[in-house]
Amino acid sequence: MEFADVVAPLRDEMRAYCYRMLGSVHDADDAVQDAMLRAWRGLPAVRSPGAVRSWMYTVTTRTCIDVIQRRGSRALPMDLGPASTFALTADTPDNEVAWLTPYPGAEFTGASAYERRESVELAFVAALQHLPGNQRAALLLVEVLGFTPAEIADMMGTTVASVNSALQRARALIASKAPTQSQPVDDPRARALARRYADALGRGDADALVAMLTEDVTWSMPPLRGWYAGLTAVRDFAQRVPMGSCGQWRHVPTWANAQPAVASYLRADGGDVFGAWSIDVFTLRDDRVCAITSFIGATHFAAFGLPEAHRQVAGPA
Repeated sequence: MEFADVVAPLRDEMRAYCYRMLGSVHDADDAVQDAMLRAWRGLPAVRSPGAVRSWMYTVTTRTCIDVIQRRGSRALPMDLGPASTFALTADTPDNEVAWLTPYPGAEFTGASAYERRESVELAFVAALQHLPGNQRAALLLVEVLGFTPAEIADMMGTTVASVNSALQRARALIASKAPTQSQPVDDPRARALARRYADALGRGDADALVAMLTEDVTWSMPPLRGWYAGLTAVRDFAQRVPMGSCGQWRHVPTWANAQPAVASYLRADGGDVFGAWSIDVFTLRDDRVCAITSFIGATHFAAFGLPEAHRQVAGPA
């Protein structure tokens, strides 16, 4: 078997699996590379082409669990403390925290189970971070990738009873932390909400922003620890910070974690350059936004194929 031929079709699904396990695109890419090297060294022991996928996920799972044990889990601001009831105008980045990062893309186009978009949405990936590595792996390998508990027991060097126990605990935690919020990715309402957000922020129109939010909306901005819950707190933050003291905004529509998003560019000094500021991801419930997660930092933009700065950005999306 030629290694490149048998492994290449698995690379994309392995990257998505590693992202779900690790909560970081950068860590996922590193894990895939490491797993590929480990798999290449062990491939001669794989006797049949049909065993390659199972072998690759054995190696990839062990690689991800090693990373989790070494680096710990990724977090969002709500994992670290209570919501603020007023705008934190002096909030500064906390770079000591390993933050969850966004995953570029709107939808997956293949037919295999790993490509179900719900399994890469922010709420699900964030909830996974609360599980030990073996429980994350068991849940994903069964419910997303379609392996059996017996196959997973063989991969992880444990018993079927242990796998089933891990699955039971993992399912209970995910059910409590990641209730289904899914919105069809091609729903025109999702695209319209992203445009309305960009327009409201660009015009400084707090009423228009609030009109598109649920009563229990949250807004978080990693790597800032501060976050807000409820219309009153979110409105106060929006008026005082992005609408009141930041500068001029321009937005480019995009998709992250199979959810509608905008890439936000900021011109703060009166010049003609808009700099990359954040990837703002929207979680939808019915026809409103129930969560905004603004991933601050120009470093996120490369994964989305977006420039870090330019002199002209299209008007509000």
